[in-house]
Amino acid sequence: MAEKTKKKTAQTSGTISRKEMFRKIVSYYKPHKGMFGLDMLCSFLVAVCDLFYPQIAKNIINDYVYRDTTRFIIVWALAMLAIYLIKAGLNFYIQYWGHVVGVYIQGDMRRDLFRHIQKLPFKYFDENKTGTIMSRLVNDLMEITELAHHGPENLLISTIMLIGSFILMFRINWILTLIIFIFIPFIVLYAVKLQRNMSRAFMQSRVEIGEVNSSLETSISGIRVSRAYTSEDHEMSKFEESNHRFIKARKFSYKMMSLFHTGTSLLMDLLYLVALVAGGLFLFYKKINAGDFTAFLLYVNFFLKPINNLINIFEQIQDGLTGIRRFNEIMSVEEEKDEPGAVDVGQLKGNIEFHDVTFTYETTDQTGAVNTDPKYNKPVISHLSMSIPQGETLALVGPSGGGKTTLCHLIPRFYEVDSGTITIDGIDIKHMTRESLRRNIGMVAQDVYLFNGTIRENIAYGNLDATDDEIVEAAKKANIHDYIMQMPDGYDTNVGERGVKLSGGQKQ
Repeated sequence: MAEKTKKKTAQTSGTISRKEMFRKIVSYYKPHKGMFGLDMLCSFLVAVCDLFYPQIAKNIINDYVYRDTTRFIIVWALAMLAIYLIKAGLNFYIQYWGHVVGVYIQGDMRRDLFRHIQKLPFKYFDENKTGTIMSRLVNDLMEITELAHHGPENLLISTIMLIGSFILMFRINWILTLIIFIFIPFIVLYAVKLQRNMSRAFMQSRVEIGEVNSSLETSISGIRVSRAYTSEDHEMSKFEESNHRFIKARKFSYKMMSLFHTGTSLLMDLLYLVALVAGGLFLFYKKINAGDFTAFLLYVNFFLKPINNLINIFEQIQDGLTGIRRFNEIMSVEEEKDEPGAVDVGQLKGNIEFHDVTFTYETTDQTGAVNTDPKYNKPVISHLSMSIPQGETLALVGPSGGGKTTLCHLIPRFYEVDSGTITIDGIDIKHMTRESLRRNIGMVAQDVYLFNGTIRENIAYGNLDATDDEIVEAAKKANIHDYIMQMPDGYDTNVGERGVKLSGGQKQ
C-alpha cells in the first residue's frame, strides 16, 4: 500500500464558528430541560438568599446597636437561620441533580460521537491515531460534562450576584460605588488579555494528552511484539517523548493560569482596599452610617466573590471549551453517505468486474492539508480491468505494497476509486447501499481482529441473528468445532482482547 505521510490529529470539513459550536452544545440540554431549568431556578434563589444577609446586618446595626436594644434580634437571627436552611436544600439539589444533568448530557454526547465515528470514512482512521480518538471519547467529554453543569450555574449565580450587589451598593451610596468601579475596567482588560493565551495553551495541552494516549494504546497493543524483540527501552523512549511534550504544554498552560489568578486577585484586593479606605473616610465625615458602611463592604465582597469564583474555575472552563471545540471538530467530519438513489440489492450472486479502475491513496502533509506533490500521490492501482465469475477462487500474486489488499478494500467500498467502475452482477457498487453491499461480503483479514467476548459472539458477528445451529455449522466449515468443544466452556470460552487466547490460525 502507499505510504502515508505524517498524520494529522484531526480532520474537519471546515472552520466551526463559535455560534454554531454553542448552538450544537445547547441542543443537548433540551431533553433534560426540566431538571436543568429547576437547577437554574435553585441557583437563582441561592444568589438571592446571599443578597439578603448584608441588608439584615445593616438593619441590626442601625436599628438595634445604636438604640441600645436587643428587641427583635432573635427574630432576625431566626430569619437568617431559615434562609440558611432553605439555601442548604437548594444547594443539595444543585450539587446532586445538577451533576446528574451533566452526566446525562455526557452520555448523549458520547452516544452521538460513537455513532458518528462508526459512519466515518476509512481514510479518517488512516489519518488519526486510535489513542487520539479515544481521548475525545473519554477525556474531552469528561471536561465538557463539568462545564455543562458548572458553566450555566456559575454564570447565572455570578450574574445575579454582580448585578444585585451593584444595585444595592448604588442605593447605599452611589458616589462610593462609582469610586470603586474605576478599577473594574482594569480587571476586565487584564482577564481578556490573559484568556486568549490561556485558551491556546489549554488547546495545545489537550492535543498532547491525545498523543500520550495514542502512544500508550500503541505500546500496550504491541506489548508481545516489543517484549519478543526486547524493545521495551525503545517503547519507553517513545512514550517519554510524548509525555515530555504534554508536561511542557501543561506547564505553560499552568503558567498562564497562574498569571491570570495572581493578577486578578491582586487587582481585586486593591479594589477592596480602596473600598475600605474610601468608605472609612465617608464614615469619618458622616457621609455614611455604620450600618450602611458594613452592608456596603459586605456587598463589595459579594461583588468580588462571583469574579473570584469564575477565576477559580477558569481552568475548568478552558478545558470544557477546548473539549467542545474538539468534539465539534470530529462531529463536523462528513460521514460515509450512499449515493442518491442507492438501493438495497438483497442477495447477490457474486459476479465481480473491474472496469478500468484507478485508485490513489490521499496523503496529507505535516499540517494535515492534502499533499499535492506527485511523488506522494502515485496510483496504487492503475487502469485495472478484470472479471471474477461467481464461485471462482482467485489468487492475487504480487510484491508487498503492490495493491492486493487495497483491491479487496475497494469491493466493499472502504475507499472510493479515482476513476473506473466496479460492478457486481452487472450493478455498479456505487448504486448499492453500503450496508446491503457489505452484507454480501465476507472477509478474512491479514491482521485478524477478534472482539473481547466469547467464541460464539465472534462467530455470530457477521450475522447477529444467527442461531446456535448456524454458529456450530460455521465452526465446522472452518474446521474449528472439535477444538472449541475441547475447551472447558466450549463456545462460551472468552477469547480475550483481540483474541489473544487463540492461535493465529484459530483466529482466522
